[in-house]
Amino acid sequence: MVAAASLVVAAGAVAGVLAAFDDRRASDEAAPPEVSASPRLAPLPAVPSASAPATAKSASPSSSPSARWTQSPAPSRTDTKRERTGAVTGRLYRHPDSQVLAWVRSHSGDPRHAVIASRIAEQPAAVWFADYAPDTVTARVAAVTSGGAALGRVPVVVPYAIPGRDCGGHSQGGAPDLDAYDAWIDRFAAGLGSGEVIVVLEPDSVAQTECLSAGDRADRFASLARAGRVLKSANSRARVYFDAGHSGWNPPATQAAWLRRAGAASPESSDGIFSNVSNFHTTADEVAYDRRVLDALGGPAGLGAVIDTSRNGNGAPADGEWCDPSGRGLGRTPTLSTGESRIDAYLWVKLPGESDGCKGRPGTFTASYAYDLASS
Repeated sequence: MVAAASLVVAAGAVAGVLAAFDDRRASDEAAPPEVSASPRLAPLPAVPSASAPATAKSASPSSSPSARWTQSPAPSRTDTKRERTGAVTGRLYRHPDSQVLAWVRSHSGDPRHAVIASRIAEQPAAVWFADYAPDTVTARVAAVTSGGAALGRVPVVVPYAIPGRDCGGHSQGGAPDLDAYDAWIDRFAAGLGSGEVIVVLEPDSVAQTECLSAGDRADRFASLARAGRVLKSANSRARVYFDAGHSGWNPPATQAAWLRRAGAASPESSDGIFSNVSNFHTTADEVAYDRRVLDALGGPAGLGAVIDTSRNGNGAPADGEWCDPSGRGLGRTPTLSTGESRIDAYLWVKLPGESDGCKGRPGTFTASYAYDLASS
């Protein structure tokens, strides 16, 4: 999957052997917390470290989304001519329960500690909800949004539970079917509170639909459109962005046509698009691509884009490698003030150091990888 953007499943506890520092992989990988997270910097001297071995790809799931979306109720519609309100302003929220912060707290003597702590752990990053756990999702989302509101900061949350996720790749999983997903989104939305919040809705869900039949694709798009309406109805200050892939993937016109079917052109569902999640394309390339997608998408003039800059400091590898490629670096620090028209934010959606599945277990923070990114 050369074009795949996101590989961030929730990982369990890590065990194994790593001889680089203290003969325990716990020195290099951190188990994720209950809710998982995920400027160019001057080079630093290298510190020898070892990476965790690659893991094999998981088998593809056998189930597919069901064709039923009209069974799930949607919130009441508001005026269809309503324009999007202004983009979110202020400062982004750093959630205190992330894998990188857990590693920093427990590895003060590690020679990579200072670099990882200052260049990665101090930055605000998105919080991912990648497990299908409907009984707890409302409370977990509320913990993040209320934490941000208490500090006057803007949290970034990522619902990531669409059925057929990642076309059965490293990040396969999600809700068992679209009826279950719709109900999960309702519970997710119930935790959004009333403050400013950015929602990065289902990475890869639009750009990576080649594995779906035409009928299943239509059902997914309908469910995503419903999700946007539910999220924005639950919190009028929520800003919901839809998946635009990245500049090295689908042509802008193709991506825009799919996005339109998924509700991304409607102010009832959408505030715009996101791109480059878990990928490496330069910010300049993404800005240009996102503007082309927005132009082709249509919709209100206020629709904007947010870009994942967490690992794009050195651009994408020439060979198109997507799984923990070497030689990458941190990109621009997260901000809601980009200085670019139609670009609402630069975000760290994929937390640097959380593996795609080659230098560590998928979604697990790996210190050796984090250090490589922070010192490149």
